[in-house]
Amino acid sequence: MAFAPFVPLRVLSAFSMLEGAIEPKAIAKLATERGFPAIAMCDRNGLYGSVPFAQACIENGVQPIVGALLGVARPDSDQIDHLPLYVQDDAGWLNLCRLVSAAHLERPLEQVPHVQLAALEGYTDGLIALTGASEGAVTRLLAQGQGDHAARYLDRLEALFPQRLYIELARRGEPTEVAAEEALLDLAYARDLPLVATNPANFAEPHFYKAHDAMLCIANSRKLWEEDRPRSAKAAYVKSAPMMQELFVDLPEALANTLTIAQRCAFAPPQRAPILPSLAGDLEGEARMLAEDARRGLDARLAIYEDLSDQERQTYYERLDYEVGIIHNMGFPGYFLIVADFIKWAKDHNIPVGPGRGSGAGSLVAWSLTITDLDPIRLGLLFERFLNPERVSMPDFDIDFCETRRGEVIRYVQEKYGADKVAQIITFGKMKARAVLRDCGRILDMSYGQVDRLCKMVPNHPTDPWSLPRALNGAAEFKGEYDNDNEVRTLVDLAMQLEGLPRNSSTHAAGVVIGDRPLAELVPLYRDPRSDMPVTQFDMKVVEGAGLVKFDFLGLKTLSVLQKAVDLLKRRGIECDLGTVSWDDQAVYDLMQRGDTVGVFQLESEGMRRTLTAVKPTKFEDIIALVSLYRPGPMDNIPLFGKRKAGVEPIEYPHAKLEGILKETYGIFVYQEQVMQAAQILAGYSLGDADLLRRAMGKKVQAEMDKQRGRFVEGCKEVSGIEAQQANELFDLIDKFAGYGFNKSHAAAYALLAYQTAWLKAHYPEEFYAAAMCFDMDQSEKLALFVDDARRNEIEVAPPDLNRSEAEFTVERTDEGYAVRYGLAGLRNVGEKAMEAVVAEREAHGWFESLDDFFGRLPKGAMNSRQLEALIAAGAFDRLEPNRGKLAENSDLLLAVADAAIRERASGQEGLFGGDDTPGERMRLKEAEDWPRADRMARERETFGFYFSAHPIEGFRDVASANGARTYASLMEGGGPRGDGRSGAVLAAMVEGAKRGRTKRGKDFVRCDFSDTSGAFSAACFEEALVPEFTKWAEESTCVLLTVELDSPSPDEPPRVTVRSARPLTQVSGGQRMLLTLDVESEAALGEIALALQPGPPGYGEVQVRLMLPGPQQPVLRLGHDYKVDGTLADALEGIEGIGNIALVPKTGPQLHRAA
Repeated sequence: MAFAPFVPLRVLSAFSMLEGAIEPKAIAKLATERGFPAIAMCDRNGLYGSVPFAQACIENGVQPIVGALLGVARPDSDQIDHLPLYVQDDAGWLNLCRLVSAAHLERPLEQVPHVQLAALEGYTDGLIALTGASEGAVTRLLAQGQGDHAARYLDRLEALFPQRLYIELARRGEPTEVAAEEALLDLAYARDLPLVATNPANFAEPHFYKAHDAMLCIANSRKLWEEDRPRSAKAAYVKSAPMMQELFVDLPEALANTLTIAQRCAFAPPQRAPILPSLAGDLEGEARMLAEDARRGLDARLAIYEDLSDQERQTYYERLDYEVGIIHNMGFPGYFLIVADFIKWAKDHNIPVGPGRGSGAGSLVAWSLTITDLDPIRLGLLFERFLNPERVSMPDFDIDFCETRRGEVIRYVQEKYGADKVAQIITFGKMKARAVLRDCGRILDMSYGQVDRLCKMVPNHPTDPWSLPRALNGAAEFKGEYDNDNEVRTLVDLAMQLEGLPRNSSTHAAGVVIGDRPLAELVPLYRDPRSDMPVTQFDMKVVEGAGLVKFDFLGLKTLSVLQKAVDLLKRRGIECDLGTVSWDDQAVYDLMQRGDTVGVFQLESEGMRRTLTAVKPTKFEDIIALVSLYRPGPMDNIPLFGKRKAGVEPIEYPHAKLEGILKETYGIFVYQEQVMQAAQILAGYSLGDADLLRRAMGKKVQAEMDKQRGRFVEGCKEVSGIEAQQANELFDLIDKFAGYGFNKSHAAAYALLAYQTAWLKAHYPEEFYAAAMCFDMDQSEKLALFVDDARRNEIEVAPPDLNRSEAEFTVERTDEGYAVRYGLAGLRNVGEKAMEAVVAEREAHGWFESLDDFFGRLPKGAMNSRQLEALIAAGAFDRLEPNRGKLAENSDLLLAVADAAIRERASGQEGLFGGDDTPGERMRLKEAEDWPRADRMARERETFGFYFSAHPIEGFRDVASANGARTYASLMEGGGPRGDGRSGAVLAAMVEGAKRGRTKRGKDFVRCDFSDTSGAFSAACFEEALVPEFTKWAEESTCVLLTVELDSPSPDEPPRVTVRSARPLTQVSGGQRMLLTLDVESEAALGEIALALQPGPPGYGEVQVRLMLPGPQQPVLRLGHDYKVDGTLADALEGIEGIGNIALVPKTGPQLHRAA
């Protein structure tokens, strides 16, 4: 095919963020469509998209030209100009990487990225330069009439780029370019410099002009109606060759030179093998060092195994030699040594490190080097799942560090290898549906409320965010607004053009790369203004292809919580090493079996807690299995897993030879490792080949699957004597499980953290709660959950107290034992640093004996009116002055006293009344009445974020319970009805918020926020008569009695609550006839029921039990009609083992029986 006689050289991609609007791959596609033989991507101070751009060009049969628009400071001026540079060869690539990196890293942070002109000296080989059209210094100087200055600048450029400098001409009607063109032509002919024609482009098609105009407004925080805002150029699109020929009909050589430059710049960014610094000189030295360190480490690991036989010991050393050999042959000893080095440093400096993550826990070498803390042989973890000799790819250890000290480890790596050899990895934030709507709404000057309302109509599930076109097709309310409101249509049409383009750059949360040389010699670098650490301009997918190896330094809050708990125990004089905790502690399994795992890592969701009570784990392997199974798909196997474990159903194996690998999971495939072992045992696969089989099954590529099936069937016949029909059945079975089998190494590592967290909760609950709350101090919902859970477990949570609380949550001794003391910084509007200053003063000079003493010693800047109000409302002053109303009334006086004392201390004066006066005699407070109980609770809620000392619903406890009301938490613990069923219940709760809506059929409904003593929840009510009532009740914070319906549309989510009727509790009196139904699974549970039931008013309390006997018959017994049946009883029965499916509903008829 004939190529167009022109090559676009000045295309800004979308990685010139909020300036360019063409994705790199789209540039390649555009070149193919327009017939350009080559095309250049020339981003401002960036090579961010150069690799995907070059790859896309090659795939589309187009030659890529890699360039950058480099910012250059004009000598003896504050002006920053831009110089287009293009790569000719490897030397040019290296030089452009250095220059672009220097533009970001070596300039003052407040200035735009640039280098000094002198900085180009020595770094221009392999680069072609253009003078830069309207952004270049030469063009600008000529347009300003500074010919001599322009000539001198051109002299510098000619010296820097001999035979590689082109005079750039652009004809867009831009005033600078028009004014300078004649002088540029004169200079070019006078100096015999070649001309080149360009049309600097920010977008692909002319119709995108308005959208690009809007993009510039977003970038500069301006409104479209503002006259002095930055504006797009209508000609700033990629023009076709005929258009350019028409523009430059008088200068055909300028067009021809675009082809010449393309021929001179036949280059694509290189792909390199992994490059790592060496800790032992060379590969052989690293291999020796790895083998020696691993053997020493294994000796230390096995020293604690007292009953290990010689044969068992030999198994470990054979596995070690096998792994070391593979690591050496694959060339990765250095990687293991680097990871082991920084992990050892972290542990030596008491920085908590996770036991492992991902498939790395399957390596015995990693365990020996203390990279991981799980014995892979004991747990049946496979090395080949981590590093497969049949499939050469980089090993990848994901390392969890304590969230608060992760940065220290990264700093150590920087210091060890050199700050210029270590960098973080860039990420790009894109303009997603809701965000781009907000951006476009701002520049269109639409009201925030209207835009916010529209944004909330776009579904935004974290794992499945909707695009705007999808929302128009699938969100009826959003589509209605679009169809019926022209302003909304304008907004959405504009937003859809910008949706998906990069908006900003940031850094990868965990990724760090380490090189053996300054990284700017390998990849272009960038500076994140929030960090002093360099950042690669290539993202995670691209950076490894450039030769850099990624190390993941992840921050895990659970490690911080565990360390905090251990530190709190030290205050008690208890030394605790969680790494030595026994895995067979019955107290831990008791806690799990009763579902008491709020706050326990991986086990805290309501669904998981119900699963724990159903399956009743008794060994560490059960925890690993549940962590793996509790996901969509595998979750369907949990009931069978539980029944087989309990002996209710027999354990069956797909084939007798698989018993050894499936015994621990009761005959059910749970792990990817089991899939690999099954192929090894049945069909003679090596574990490396079995890993390839597992990957093929996961990807479902038919050709590969057919190939693997044939091999599997033949292997089954040869190794196990299994005929083709059964072998195919086994292949299909394994294929099914391979689709959702979980990585056992990862599950085992996280199961260990779950176990350690549960161990702390079982044995030292006060430290557990205090530590957990320390890391959720700004999340009142989580604090409320922990406080409620602690009280349910009869752990005291003492209120904040200026003489006893610290800034964080702590544990203190009480007359009855120990209690969690609420942290001052856990209150809203007080600030952690201010509270730390107050505590430091108390620790240095003793308790505050009175209000005078406190305000007389208050550190400067530690208290303002807002902070004082919050502390008063929380009761932090109660021991100094219990009348909170009085303190609030005198807050101005108290702050004035504090300010006076601070001024006195600053001036060096003693107190006006001398040092021996009794403080109480010096400050007289105006008398005021204390707050009523309701006001006190309301203000506490504002300060804590939840009701701390009491909930308004407690005032109605007796009447609510008599009418069958249960707590929300107890209903959730019981779970919803199975399958598609629905069940009724009664709740007593306070209405905290109400939001009206309309159903698809146009009927009114309301979604309300409620709270009771056990927590907060939301529920919808579709009874139209109640919609205005709920709106009023929400405004008045009314406590109501709710009749609700529960259903469970998703087994991994809490039951859904729908309100069927409601009335204020102030209008409810006396009790109601109630029916209590429940399932009983054991004789012991039946005895517990007999003890719990108490006599009540005749005919007011009927109890029916279903006996869960083996077999099809499950008889229902009516125990009587005359019991005291209320919500309190139902909640109490919920905690008894062997009782389930509790339902408490009003009895509406004389003969209400539950069918068997």
